[in-house]
Amino acid sequence: MQPPRDTLSKMQLIDSHCHLDDYEDLPEVIARANAAGVTRLLAIGIGNGPDDMHRALEIARAHENIFATAGIHPQEAHRADGTALRKLEELAADPKCIAIGEIGLDYYHLDNPDPAIQQEAFLSQMEIAAAARKPITIHCRTSELATPQAKQKFEQAGNPHLAFDDLIYLIQKHWVPTGLPGIMHCFSGNAVQAAQSLAAGFYLSFAGNLTYPKSVAIQDVAKTAPADRILVETDAPFLTPIPLRGQRNEPAHTSLTARFLADLRGVSADEIAAQTTANFERLFPTTAQAEHNVSE
Repeated sequence: MQPPRDTLSKMQLIDSHCHLDDYEDLPEVIARANAAGVTRLLAIGIGNGPDDMHRALEIARAHENIFATAGIHPQEAHRADGTALRKLEELAADPKCIAIGEIGLDYYHLDNPDPAIQQEAFLSQMEIAAAARKPITIHCRTSELATPQAKQKFEQAGNPHLAFDDLIYLIQKHWVPTGLPGIMHCFSGNAVQAAQSLAAGFYLSFAGNLTYPKSVAIQDVAKTAPADRILVETDAPFLTPIPLRGQRNEPAHTSLTARFLADLRGVSADEIAAQTTANFERLFPTTAQAEHNVSE
């Protein structure tokens, strides 16, 4: 599944968020990423829950140009018991595990854990990240487009953005004092939420949904966000960018989102590649020394 030929160049890009343990054909996926100039990848270590959140780190250990996170997704917050949190502490100590995540809040699915359970898991994982002195990567999904039953469960006073409100409150109270940065993965909020995220020391990472026609609010944020605080990602195998929407996503398609972001900002694709790479390396300095293994 190659990107269109006109997306390929000598750009060197970093996919700041992809789920590599979801692929059965991983060697081919990595090879296509390298061919498209996506030479470093951040593999997200949530697995299907705490029992296998180590899988991304195993992939990273086998590839010099791949790094990993580890964390308990808010949909699995009810499983964030003592055993799971101790495992996360052990994973966080590995040099190849460069961040904790994706963690946060998800008030979208009816069967997601109650907000109090999600918030407790989020706080526990922020504590682990702070102790390890590693950034966090955030997942936040509101109930705005959820089913009526989910809305009833999660919304208060008809506020569809309650998840973000809760999230930013917890970040401001418990994360900002650590002085550590983080990533708002697949940023899908509005200008106010972007400003709050930036003020809290977070980078805004834009995924394939940036390219969708209805993503006007996200595009407005992407146009004006500070150049030194933007990243690009795929969230692969999800959120395939246009013109490949409907197909399986993979890290090679980072170039499509990068080019779309460049057009929005009125700069060259090479400039976006250089800027987002510099931003990633500032956020994760140890990755700057990685040799790009393009022979996988």
